[in-house]
Amino acid sequence: MTIAILRRSATVLAVLALSCGAAAAQTYGFATLPPGTLNHTTASAIAKIMKEKGGMNMLVQPTAGDQVINPLVGRGEVEVGITNIMEAQDALDGAFKDMRIITAAHALRTPLFVRKDSGMFKNSDLKGKRVTLGYSAMRNIDKTMRAMLASAGLTEADVKPILVPNVVRSADEFIAGNADMFSFAFGGPKVKEADATVGGIRALEIDEAGMPAAKKIMPWGYLTQVAPGPIFTGVEKPMKVYSFDNVIIASAKLSDDIVYKLLDLMEKNKDELIAVQPVLREWSPAFGYKQYGVPYHPAAIKFFKERNLTPQPLG
Repeated sequence: MTIAILRRSATVLAVLALSCGAAAAQTYGFATLPPGTLNHTTASAIAKIMKEKGGMNMLVQPTAGDQVINPLVGRGEVEVGITNIMEAQDALDGAFKDMRIITAAHALRTPLFVRKDSGMFKNSDLKGKRVTLGYSAMRNIDKTMRAMLASAGLTEADVKPILVPNVVRSADEFIAGNADMFSFAFGGPKVKEADATVGGIRALEIDEAGMPAAKKIMPWGYLTQVAPGPIFTGVEKPMKVYSFDNVIIASAKLSDDIVYKLLDLMEKNKDELIAVQPVLREWSPAFGYKQYGVPYHPAAIKFFKERNLTPQPLG
């Protein structure tokens, strides 16, 4: 009888251990763009510290584009996502009233790239060229493309449109020789791939005087200064490039503990983040708290207030 009781007790303990293990091994999703993009690398960096430093199994989930990411996060099907501020605002203004920001991650510096031997140096040189447009899975990127063309006094009628669903396809069409340019953010592995494949690329200069025309199409864009360096492939001299912010998003219903832990781990493990994603060098709690139309998650507000921070104006 004693042996039977011990066996039953062992079985109960084993079941409890498995249940606890399953709870401890709960997986949290992090929706992002496809591999090769800046966003995918950023998500990978954050997921890595969440798992290694925070003991949370966070799974990076690539998608076709921001128009997929926002519904997944807005419906609570994925806990966290990374998207641009324009898409987050569109989600809030549309069906996803619970959309919230956790933090601004980094500026997306997105010039138009051409072959280094193309003889093109400015956005205005794209007149009559094959230009990637459409971005069916990233509609706001299409707006940024049109905004950058507008900065040079160009419209879709002045170029030969090559329709693509996302920025990865834009780069692929360029690499394949089907487009004369591509649009991508500095730091994305795809930029390095294009540079190595075609024998060198150049980032086109944007005319600052054309920004008022650009803002009529995309008001969230602004210019940031860059200079030649490891991250800024294709930059031959100090110049300004078209930029907008990338943000980490969640539903307002996401646990405060998860949101606070993510920010706390980012702050405490910045070196580990940079080792995977160098552009996160510019991230800090102060950088992460800005004046957007999309509200911040309550746990994020708590985190920033504990550091005596107030939201800063854009650009």
